[in-house]
Amino acid sequence: MRVPGDKSISHRAALIAPLASSGSVVRGLSAGADVRASVAAMQQLGAVMECVEEEGGLTIRCAGGGLRAVSAVRIDCGNSGTTARLLAGILAGSGTAAVLDGDPSLRGRPMRRVIYPLQAMGARIEYEAEPERLPVRLRGRATGALRTLRHRGRVASAQVKSAVLLAGVLARVRVEISEPALSRDHTERMLDAMGVPLVFDPERVGAGAVSFDPAGWDGALKGLSTTVPGDPSSAAFLIGASLLGGRTVRVEDVAANPGRTGFLSVLEEMGAGVERDRAPAMTGEPRETWTVRPPDGLRAFSIGGDTIPLVIDEIPLLAVLAARARGRSEIRDAAELRVKESDRLAVLARTLEKLGVVVEERPDGLTIQGRTGRLSGAVETRGDHRIAMAFGVLDAVGDADLRIDDRACAAVSFPGFWEALELFARRSRRESPSRTGRVIAVDGPAASGKSSTALSVARRLGFVHVNSGLLYRAITWWALDAGVAEDEPSIEAAVPELDLDLVPAHDGFDVCVGGARPGRDLESPEVTARVSAVSALPAVREVVLERLRRAGRRHEIVCDGRDIGTVVFPHADLKVFLVAEARERARRRLRQRTVPFTEEDVEREAARLEARDRRDRSRPLSPLERAPDAIEIDTTAMTPDEVVDAIIERAASAFR
Repeated sequence: MRVPGDKSISHRAALIAPLASSGSVVRGLSAGADVRASVAAMQQLGAVMECVEEEGGLTIRCAGGGLRAVSAVRIDCGNSGTTARLLAGILAGSGTAAVLDGDPSLRGRPMRRVIYPLQAMGARIEYEAEPERLPVRLRGRATGALRTLRHRGRVASAQVKSAVLLAGVLARVRVEISEPALSRDHTERMLDAMGVPLVFDPERVGAGAVSFDPAGWDGALKGLSTTVPGDPSSAAFLIGASLLGGRTVRVEDVAANPGRTGFLSVLEEMGAGVERDRAPAMTGEPRETWTVRPPDGLRAFSIGGDTIPLVIDEIPLLAVLAARARGRSEIRDAAELRVKESDRLAVLARTLEKLGVVVEERPDGLTIQGRTGRLSGAVETRGDHRIAMAFGVLDAVGDADLRIDDRACAAVSFPGFWEALELFARRSRRESPSRTGRVIAVDGPAASGKSSTALSVARRLGFVHVNSGLLYRAITWWALDAGVAEDEPSIEAAVPELDLDLVPAHDGFDVCVGGARPGRDLESPEVTARVSAVSALPAVREVVLERLRRAGRRHEIVCDGRDIGTVVFPHADLKVFLVAEARERARRRLRQRTVPFTEEDVEREAARLEARDRRDRSRPLSPLERAPDAIEIDTTAMTPDEVVDAIIERAASAFR
């Protein structure tokens, strides 16, 4: 997938590029209504600026030279708070007279946090009607008449920071801004690329600070020549759809500013696998391609504190995902959401509750209890684009039947959102929940090379490797850790409620059990000695069977074990049964331990393996046996590559 140009960067390009001393060309701007409001405002203020719609978004061409308005104009900012707040700084710094206004929704949003520091700098700003709300009138004055300001914000706000910075730069007066947490720094990066002498740390992840000192600077802003990367907030909604639909998604050329990627960490907490491939930066903005793989069931999350500014636009989506996660999710320190396009906390709480989700609304956040089952009901968006998109994702792929009252408002930030979402919705509708994807089943006795072979085959084919033995070992590890490894009734009673997850990892899946990832402990001698007995328990096998089949419904997989082709995936596209002589398997097992061994060690290990084979073949539930339609491959005298080549050759025929 590709997504429209980043909204925040687009706003700044539209508002700042016309202020340069030389010409600018910026491509790929978001074509949403909010960014168009910024473009129209600058044109209304006399900036020489052409805006055309091209493939990939808007392109602006600016002659440079700044604003040329000769008399006060009234600017309609529409629903765009970014337009109004950044323009307030530009008008204050340049000494341009104008009135800033907006639609009823924007008129209801607070302006004091940005107007107060500008007034403290000496800007002449008056509220025309209701205090601390639009419309506001900025009266003209001689450029350069503002005062130095040292501003310490109580709340991290990129819009307040940007307004003060722009006022200081245009008036050429020193400003220092500090925040309790890091907010987006797109303005700093853009001004820095245009030659403005700013001091800030783009790698900082804690509290934010930036300063501007005009000493020695000639006041000239260099023109921009750049392309806006994809919007991470827009990408988040498609990623959310992929997670609910159980599909892997790759989103190319996305803005990867540290202040914008916090939601990826939350998705990882929920169990998703996230890969980030860096691309060359442009205009100081890092770019990446993201690949996100769904977990075997979403887990609950908890966020608050410094994380909130990094995920503020994605919280509606995260709340919807929480409704489908296992457990109780918590969102704290997010009171800022009450003064967005809507009171997002109230709208989310009210809507989810109407749909049957258990939600607790608090002054600064929400707690959401995830649930299964179909959701249905009406969604009142209050004209809020992110509310519409979040519930649109749930409606399309979240087993829900929703009536969303205003789908059109999504165009504020993501024109074409519903068409993009339909790609996920169509795929979700045409696939039965019971349908398996392409599955290769690899069975065989212990140390026959199943896991290493299955992993190599998966890599070659681009499939996901699933080692069923890890699930059995994870339950065994948990039983040992809980002190019930010898108490089979206790294991069977507890395992149906056990938090057992297949978690996407680099080469396939890792296992999470009871909230922990045992990792290498799964291969400990204690686990190895007990796993065969634990895996024979009916309740254990039922839980593992469900997890494996769920993975098969959601991915194209290569799964290895001892009953994959006979029980787990009896209709697998290709079944392989690997065998090898006991002594050769013993040598392989001993080599894995990376310590010297003797022929006597080989004999003893071979005897243990043969004893385990007898137990596995004779157990009453899912015994070790070759499926009638499986291809048997004796690996005793074969190299690992020869085994993999043999399976790939057969897969090519099976998948024609």
